[in-house]
Amino acid sequence: MTLLTDQFFDSFASSVMPTEEAETLPPEIYTSREFYEFEKEALFYREWLCVGRDEWLAGPGDYFTTTHANEPIIIARGRDGKLKAMSAVCQHRAMLVAEGKGNTRGFVCPYHHWSYDLDGKLVGAPAMSRTCNFDKAQHSLPSLQVEVWHGFIFVNFDPEAPSLASRMGPLEPVVANYDFAKLRGPEPAEHEFAWNWKVQFENNNDGYHASRLHQGLHDYIPSSLASFPEVPRETAGYYRLNGSLHPNASFNPTEKALFPIFPKLTEEEQNRLLFVNLPPTLSLVVLNDVVIYLIMDARAPDKHGLTFGSLYLPEALEDPEFEKKRELNDTHTADIVAQDLHVDLLVQQGLGSKFAPRGRYSWQEDAQRQLNVWLVDRYKAEWDRRRGPSAPVTRLHATS
Repeated sequence: MTLLTDQFFDSFASSVMPTEEAETLPPEIYTSREFYEFEKEALFYREWLCVGRDEWLAGPGDYFTTTHANEPIIIARGRDGKLKAMSAVCQHRAMLVAEGKGNTRGFVCPYHHWSYDLDGKLVGAPAMSRTCNFDKAQHSLPSLQVEVWHGFIFVNFDPEAPSLASRMGPLEPVVANYDFAKLRGPEPAEHEFAWNWKVQFENNNDGYHASRLHQGLHDYIPSSLASFPEVPRETAGYYRLNGSLHPNASFNPTEKALFPIFPKLTEEEQNRLLFVNLPPTLSLVVLNDVVIYLIMDARAPDKHGLTFGSLYLPEALEDPEFEKKRELNDTHTADIVAQDLHVDLLVQQGLGSKFAPRGRYSWQEDAQRQLNVWLVDRYKAEWDRRRGPSAPVTRLHATS
């Protein structure tokens, strides 16, 4: 029996109501293989997906590979200095033409040596002269839209999708003083976890658990000081704020920033943390001396990849004490993260239970309701596309 019915999608309406009235989305959206395949079409093949940082590709020929929703992707710097994004799947027999990262003049499929330029154009196909009506121009690597937002590279599988820049206006004043594009950091860590990507995304934006699960680790950033500004529905993301009990709070035993403070920050900004969310792939924890980024890659209903990195002012990395300070930060943060990861695993297990609820929210969980609104708009749009033009167009409206 299919999960995807009008009744199922109609049930989402209770999850986009005001937070004091809303309930969580159905557990099946975190566990069902059928829904994961639906989600690919609703989200991952239509939305802007973060793949990494612009500075990872310093010069022409630099490239790295990644995946989103099981689609292999190449990001390369062309000879003209522009970024190119393309499928990594050879258009001959579906072999991947690149792995890892490096610098190259082009991409050569190891299997049969079809070769592609840095922009994906097929430039060589050995022993194809006897193949009828074979035109190299028709067999280039499929290209993706690519944009850079404050140093973060995004791609989009949909050639008709509106630009990312056109949907980020409401967030620009919020992030302006942090100068994300100028920041630099060590190579990020790569992980794979056994839970749905939304469990990870929700945990990173949950103000409610901070003073409970992490009690004693960062009590100076209490749940009671969380706030959840609204942004227009067409915005590509949303954000939340969390006040701190002293200026320039950070996750380490000193409770304060160890690295140079971002110089443009106002007094108000120095007394809070910022969490910026661009679902379905990028979540930022923005302190006043470091930006922690999480890039999520949904791989199955109960599996996702995670790229976990941190960014600092360039002069912070030049400090002879940088690694010592970073270790102090990372050791303390690891204790917080370990608690989060354990919870995430147990939540995924609970979501598969016959007793998994449509739970109610605290006001300190308004970020979850904001994610629900973002998701449900896109789920409903895809369901309407599948039902065809004769079906009434439905759109759920949340009130604030």
